[in-house]
Amino acid sequence: YNDDEVAEVLQNLVTTPDFINTIIGFRFAKWPKWMHGPLAIVVKLALKRQVAKISNVHEFQMRVAEYMERMIKTTTTNVEYRGIEKLQKGVGYLFLSNHRDIAMDPAFVNYGLYLAGLDTVRIAIGDNLLRRPFVSDLMRLNKSFIVKRSANGIREMMAAFGQLSAYITESLTKDQCNIWIAQKEGRAKDGLDQTDPAIIKMFFMSQKKEKKSFAEAMANLKVVPVSISYEYDPCAFDKANELHQKSSTGSYEKAEFEDID
Repeated sequence: YNDDEVAEVLQNLVTTPDFINTIIGFRFAKWPKWMHGPLAIVVKLALKRQVAKISNVHEFQMRVAEYMERMIKTTTTNVEYRGIEKLQKGVGYLFLSNHRDIAMDPAFVNYGLYLAGLDTVRIAIGDNLLRRPFVSDLMRLNKSFIVKRSANGIREMMAAFGQLSAYITESLTKDQCNIWIAQKEGRAKDGLDQTDPAIIKMFFMSQKKEKKSFAEAMANLKVVPVSISYEYDPCAFDKANELHQKSSTGSYEKAEFEDID
């Protein structure tokens, strides 16, 4: 979302029952169900008060930063960044990242950039995360853009890749905005981090049309390899369950909202 859309989106978000119920289910999980009605009223009022002063994406992210700080203080003993000192202000970098958790990976990159006084990233997310409207709103407020993983057929897929490539190139070279994208589709479940060659080909597509060589195109994109390491993988239980079912039954079918949950 652009800055001029933020206030309206937030006002709609805090009156969305699905969003309010999700917060209650997370924040007040141990409270009895008969309390959900009164809690919904209180949560809605509290959120309305919080978002009343937010009028642009930066202000929204500064509010998110407060939650990040609290999460880091209460769930970690230490968070360490290396290499950020080599980055310059006002330059758009393409952060090509290993992938463990769609929420935490770019969040920790963003938090490191924020601490260093650098711009946060535009985040590439799969369209599998857009099945609930309030999640889509939250993602877009947080500078997320869509990777069409559900494209059917080669022609549609190539068109989607071409649009994505052009958007990434324009973000980096014209807007001077940072981009975060995973090095391959899906969260790694075996710790083996290898970049999918299709991602590199996608980066090159838009610049190939401008007769740029591969070396020139990569230099233009200012790729920064990102290696994120968690002592405990945030999605460990979910991944273990999937791997166990695949090994014991030969297949695994994701529930409709599994990725979102």
